[in-house]
Amino acid sequence: MSGDHPLLSSPDSPSAPLVQPSTLAKRLEQLLPDGSSCPSILDSNDDGQAESLLVREYIADSDCGERPGKQIFPVGPESRPQFALEYPTRHKRRQASWGTMELHSINGNSASHDVLQAPSGVQEKANKSHPDILLHEDPRLIYIDDPKRTNDKNEFTGNEIRTSQYTLITFLPKNVFIQFHRVAYLYFLVIAVLNQLPPLAVFGRTASLFPLLFVLCVTAIKDGYEDWRRHRSDNYENNRESLVLQSGQFQVKKWKNIQVGEVLKICADDTIPCDMVMLGTSDPSGIAYIQTMNLDGESNLKTRFARQETSSAVAEGCTIMGIIRCEQPNRNIYEFTANMEFNGHTFPLTQSNIVLRGCQLKNTEWIIGVVVYAGQETKAMLNSAASPPKRSKVERYMNRETLSLSIFLFVMCSVVAAGMGTWIIRHKHQLDTLPYYRKRFFTNWGKLNGKTYRYYGIPMEILFSFLSSVIVFQIMIPISLYITVELVRLGQSYFMIEDRHMFDCNSGARFQCRSFNINEDLGQIRYIFSDKTGTLTENKMEFRRASIYGRDYGSRVLVADQLQEENDTGGGVARKRWKLKSEVAVDSELMELLHKDLSEDERIAAHEFFLTLAACNTVVPIVSTGTSSSSAKGDLDVDSIDYQGESPDEQALVAAASSYRYTLFERTSGHIAIDVNGEKLRLDVLGLHEFDSVRKRMSVVIRFPNNTIKVLVKGADTSMLSILANDSQRDDELRHSTQRHLNEYSSQGLRTLVVAARDLTNEELEQWQGMYEDASTSLSDRSLKLRQTAALIESNLKLLGATAIEDKLQDGVPEAIESLRQAGIKVWVLTGDKQETAISIGVSCKLLTADMQQIIINGTSEAECRNLLVDAMEKYGVQSSNEINQSLRCKSNAASDYLVLPDEVKTSNVPKCHAGKEEGKISTPLALIIDGNSLVYILEKDLQSEAIANFFFILQLFDLATSCSVVVCCRVAPLQKAGIVDLVKTRTDDMTLAIGDGANDVSMIQMADVGVGICGQEGRQAVMASDFAMGQFRFLKRLLLVHGHWNYQRIGYLVIYNFYRNAVFVLMLFWYILSTSFSTTSALTDYSSVFYSLIYTSVPTIVVGVLDKDLSHRTLLQYPKLYGSGHRQEAYNIPLFWITMLDTLWQSLVLFYVPLFTYKESTIDIWSMGSLWTISVVILVNVHLAMDIHRWVFITHLAVWGSIIITYACVVILDSIPVFPNYWTIYHLACSPTYWITILLIIVVALLPRFVYKVVHHIFWASDIQIAREAEMLRRKRKHLGSEKDEDSS
Repeated sequence: MSGDHPLLSSPDSPSAPLVQPSTLAKRLEQLLPDGSSCPSILDSNDDGQAESLLVREYIADSDCGERPGKQIFPVGPESRPQFALEYPTRHKRRQASWGTMELHSINGNSASHDVLQAPSGVQEKANKSHPDILLHEDPRLIYIDDPKRTNDKNEFTGNEIRTSQYTLITFLPKNVFIQFHRVAYLYFLVIAVLNQLPPLAVFGRTASLFPLLFVLCVTAIKDGYEDWRRHRSDNYENNRESLVLQSGQFQVKKWKNIQVGEVLKICADDTIPCDMVMLGTSDPSGIAYIQTMNLDGESNLKTRFARQETSSAVAEGCTIMGIIRCEQPNRNIYEFTANMEFNGHTFPLTQSNIVLRGCQLKNTEWIIGVVVYAGQETKAMLNSAASPPKRSKVERYMNRETLSLSIFLFVMCSVVAAGMGTWIIRHKHQLDTLPYYRKRFFTNWGKLNGKTYRYYGIPMEILFSFLSSVIVFQIMIPISLYITVELVRLGQSYFMIEDRHMFDCNSGARFQCRSFNINEDLGQIRYIFSDKTGTLTENKMEFRRASIYGRDYGSRVLVADQLQEENDTGGGVARKRWKLKSEVAVDSELMELLHKDLSEDERIAAHEFFLTLAACNTVVPIVSTGTSSSSAKGDLDVDSIDYQGESPDEQALVAAASSYRYTLFERTSGHIAIDVNGEKLRLDVLGLHEFDSVRKRMSVVIRFPNNTIKVLVKGADTSMLSILANDSQRDDELRHSTQRHLNEYSSQGLRTLVVAARDLTNEELEQWQGMYEDASTSLSDRSLKLRQTAALIESNLKLLGATAIEDKLQDGVPEAIESLRQAGIKVWVLTGDKQETAISIGVSCKLLTADMQQIIINGTSEAECRNLLVDAMEKYGVQSSNEINQSLRCKSNAASDYLVLPDEVKTSNVPKCHAGKEEGKISTPLALIIDGNSLVYILEKDLQSEAIANFFFILQLFDLATSCSVVVCCRVAPLQKAGIVDLVKTRTDDMTLAIGDGANDVSMIQMADVGVGICGQEGRQAVMASDFAMGQFRFLKRLLLVHGHWNYQRIGYLVIYNFYRNAVFVLMLFWYILSTSFSTTSALTDYSSVFYSLIYTSVPTIVVGVLDKDLSHRTLLQYPKLYGSGHRQEAYNIPLFWITMLDTLWQSLVLFYVPLFTYKESTIDIWSMGSLWTISVVILVNVHLAMDIHRWVFITHLAVWGSIIITYACVVILDSIPVFPNYWTIYHLACSPTYWITILLIIVVALLPRFVYKVVHHIFWASDIQIAREAEMLRRKRKHLGSEKDEDSS
């Protein structure tokens, strides 16, 4: 790199000299090792609109192309942290599964995993990197502006998208096929088919089909409407238009007709129609700004760059011909690996060179790009898959009860069939004279003479009797329950969405229900796994403290405006100043140090410290039009500047540097410009290694105006302290003082970063650049090779200092956590912050209290972690699962590679602390604090070796963690979060909830039983993967304690009531069949049986399931312990189910025998008796429901009593149709007082045991909910009496 020409200019394209050296140049001569002049310092009067300053030498070609001679490839964010969008394969083992963590020994030496060191074979490939060796990877070949050649060879998909599921032709068969995936639907289909057979035609053939057809039609209409909306959206997207290069001109073309390989032109504020590699922009430097809100929800502008090779050709109007080799379509929106061959040279393409479908172009007039992915293969479409489906716990229990009822149904049908066989055998000699079982027709003339009647022999008659009984008793399995539960959940979701108490006024975010099938699980949550940054905190960073060269700054702070006014009054020279969107408080002592003309080490360190903050980032400065303001001595040009970045931390650090007058005001693909106290300094960016989850640091290679090369690095202390130089005693002292400041900052809950730098020699630069070029052009293992390249320069760094940023707690977080803990919910915090920071935040949010005993597991080896676990368990008397069950077996899930525990070790009873006074143990609450390194040792063992030992090791961790009231996991990777959730989820039957706001929380959210996303500062990835979404963590308190409690109580009662409602009807028919010689005949009309569960009794169930409230929201929030009813499963459990079934048995007996005895001596016909039974059972189940309603409103009255009225109306209508056998029966019955007395007697006698049981239970064994309800009633009564007294006194 030490060529004959300077790096900032081309020998063939002279440029005017920028500015003359100024006072800043003189200072730089003191601050920089090389004392040469600074010809690249911009004058203060420069407008900042410099031409492209990418470092290249070009030799003009005859065809308007350019051949690069010597070149330094420009900066591009080449490797972003990559999320594992799929579970790792087995050969990657646990390191990939849990996220690689960098371990450090006690003496600070790095003990990284092997992922940082490539095998020798990989290293050899990296040294010989060339696109030709990657052909075996089967890359995608795109011929620029040659779509025919591109698509002829590969048959890529077009750009037409389709999110709909059906077409007009496929809708009916496909929808029916999908619906019949439910086993219950198949059951009722078989029932309907059996009823079409003549020997089994118990009901009318049309009537038997009605319930199933009704359910199928309602679901089909819903699905059809939703798919019609998808079709409408697809048609709108596919028929939008863009400019496509055709025959040398850009012409309008519909999106659906765009092909891979075509060149597009996108104008300002337009939406990107497909994934395209940028070739050029309206900006001479090839930069463009895009908004990715439609893709990831982030509102900050992102920068994308066109390669200078193609950007220059576009600017000159030359035709661009070349080949792009890129990876196959995938879901990772944070990485793009490709190469471009252009004019005989190959250069890399990264994520910063591609714009994705759905993004919008902002602050840029136009861009030109070539399509690489289209239609369904775009990253946006590949990421549009819904989160994995989840089933609620109540629904799983409901299937268990359905199985029990199926067995009971089989027993009843067997009894009827056996009784029928016995009866036929006993009366086999009389079969010719019996109406239904005779062997021959009575007539002896015509074709019927001697013909066999409906008699198929005793075995077949028994079989037919069994099948007929199944048809008669079919509603024992409630088909209506499925639709009822779905409608109730939909209503519950509406009221949760419309709850104004869960609306975030600051962000305008309302509550979202993204999954409707797990509402009731919100009332049974036992564990909450929460992210910290952006979930418990605001994720709005503020720069607070700094440690520079061993000194702590930040105690003496002034507002930047105040300090600016003080300095502006000191001279009359007009200068430009920058106004930030939000001002940052600065330390006056540090400000004085920065702007003294000194050459001492502390001054140099402070200068490089803030240069690093301003330069080592990917923040984009947005400068608005300048204004003039007057000061005491002169005029000031004030320009407002706003920083757009993907990380709030980076924005805060750059804003802090600007407050100390190191203002980043310009960024291109090859250089940055920084205003240092009024003097403009341009720095060439030779390379950038972005932050990733393995290195945990970021570095940038900068060329200063005097040709000095520096690498500026910032990162987490765990990854930075091990790569610092330790050449002198001063370095050791500086390191210890900085470490002391870091601990102090962390104890105050501040987020910390370490800043360091070093000079690069020409030899080191050339070696790094060769590796950087090879790694960045590689299509295989690019991230690994770039990490190895970064390790070359990220070593022997000079420590400059550390930063401390405050991330304030959200409003109401301490109160919410305290209420959740009182409710019996265990809150675990999983964060990537330091241990001290996590502990400090835990104390601030009342997660950790003064009376807790903190158990800290932060071992540096497997043996040390095991010893810490065992010692803690012995000290606090935690009983290990090893002692409970030694016959456990261990197995590995091949899909996720997570540990799967056998069913026999699952339990909802977590280990207890067996501490007793006689043992000298303490019984105080415990809090476990464990770091990611320890989790690596515990959870990332190879399960093929030492499987049993490692399994018990994991159980020890689980036993200790579940014995603690609070668990804080710090320094954890995203997949470690999911692994911790999975450990608890598979080890217990308790419900888990995960809440987070960022993309790193997606795996945790999808792993938990319930996932909640926060609409925060880190985009909407967490929201899109969640089941529920909200604006603030504090809303979780109301979501669980109020809506969760209500939903669980309602759904639990709804399921039990539906089983009771259908069972009482079926048992009534069962008693009738037993008393009619097992004939499987029915006294009820066909339509009465069908309408019973669909019309007569369905509406009250839905209304109560949506509107009923056992307690007010104020009481539930005031007494969080009431939430424990969900943990105890009070609303739905096995004993309650069987008690209800016993009550159902009694009520069915009363229903059948009371009318039978009442009309024993009368001449009433069987259809009149059936009409009485129909009315009686409807009134009975509705009064039964009314006894359990807690909150009566107008709609509830209308539903319950209106249901009875509608039943009477339907019976009257059906009894008025002459063709029906029950014609006019209701009119005769209603005229008799006996009819009404019988109904009243049925209701009283049937519900009397239930009433007595409820009264006795309420008096002697009242539940917490009943006590709280009585307290509510007393408060209301006192309030009412108090208001009456006030009225009387007035």
